[in-house]
Amino acid sequence: MAQRTRVKLEIANPNAAGIDVGSASHFVAVPPDRDDQPVREFRSFTEDLERLADWLVACGVDTVAMESTGVYWIALFELLESRGLRVYLVNARHVKNVSGRKSDVLDCQWLQQLMSYGLLSGAFRPRDEICALRAVMRQRAMLLSYQARHVQHMQKALTQMNVQLTNVISDVAGETGQRILRAIVAGERDPLKLAELKHARIRASKEEIARSLRGNWREEHLFVLAQSVELFDAYSQALQRCDVQLESMLRTLSRTQAEPGPSKRRRISKVKNAPKFDVRTYLFQICGVDLTAIDGIDVSTALKVIAEVGPDLSRFKSAKHFASWLGLCPGTKISGGKLLSGATKGNANRAAQALKLAAVGLRPSQSALGAYYRRMCGRLDKAKAVTAVAHKLARLIYAMLTKGTAYVDQGQAYYEERYQQRVLFHLKKRAAAMGLDLVPIQPQGQSD
Repeated sequence: MAQRTRVKLEIANPNAAGIDVGSASHFVAVPPDRDDQPVREFRSFTEDLERLADWLVACGVDTVAMESTGVYWIALFELLESRGLRVYLVNARHVKNVSGRKSDVLDCQWLQQLMSYGLLSGAFRPRDEICALRAVMRQRAMLLSYQARHVQHMQKALTQMNVQLTNVISDVAGETGQRILRAIVAGERDPLKLAELKHARIRASKEEIARSLRGNWREEHLFVLAQSVELFDAYSQALQRCDVQLESMLRTLSRTQAEPGPSKRRRISKVKNAPKFDVRTYLFQICGVDLTAIDGIDVSTALKVIAEVGPDLSRFKSAKHFASWLGLCPGTKISGGKLLSGATKGNANRAAQALKLAAVGLRPSQSALGAYYRRMCGRLDKAKAVTAVAHKLARLIYAMLTKGTAYVDQGQAYYEERYQQRVLFHLKKRAAAMGLDLVPIQPQGQSD
């Protein structure tokens, strides 16, 4: 029978404490030699959190490991950091992977023991300025989603009145759609007068628009339409205030006054739902590089990525670590030397979601990244191809932010040429291994 070998772990951090964070109370454990009662319970009120921090400092603790879900940990995390303690927010999956006694009662003691042995690592959290920017950006995204719901309510009210405006214009939230809807709410019912409000860019004729505006003007549906327009305007005002706050934060984070050069991409600043100020210049002043030079990365995507991770990626050892944190790396579920699954781990990383959306937009692009996306779609299914392209975008962003180099697109032709060279190299290598040689086909009309 095989003998069991026991490994004796050495204490790596004798001043570590563990905290199990909950919504109503927190359980805290310090090393047993620091207090007669090494495990204590504290309520989640502010004065109790202050007593918790005082107790940790009095016990000589300098490192704290906490495990939590939701947002209950944020207030305690910020308080302990302000007291000079080094706080690790640990992944619950990592804690469960270490075998040992673990229960609801012993959570804090188990965390303290694992942290003292150096078996836990903290989750990535950007500095406070980026956290503040991230909070405002997430609030803005939430407002956009709520505003979009009321656009759907407008469309539903029009459909119930058989007003087929959405069949002749692409967006009722656009300039023409809003003019017509506000005129309807104000009491106008004449289709010809409403059709006169069309913008010159609308392809549909006035007669066609007038035909779509003949419907059944029922009072209850008009009431719903009016309230939907009011709520749409309320969220528009909230978004304007968000943009003002974002511009102020980005101006504070700017490190230089330099401006990016002229963009080679068309309509880079005309992105739907993007902030109404020059985001590209602010991002260049913060990062030192123009992330929008990467094909597929517009100002909204670049702003989301910077708001989630910040311009400083020194916490990540390499581009592979950065892509792994984003959840864009293949899985490594291996047993007995056999790969059981290469699927990526599911997560809700907002930066990864933004990069995946950017990858989808590369389908018609004539750049090297567009050619790479189409080649991946030919080899893999759509979801895996999108993840592969998002992974490449993440590596490009990492290289630009860490090395400070600009991105230069070599074009689709250059990418296809390099791809053919790689294929030919591997074919020659395989042929040589089998004792064969590749001979190019002579064009017709030529002889040796």
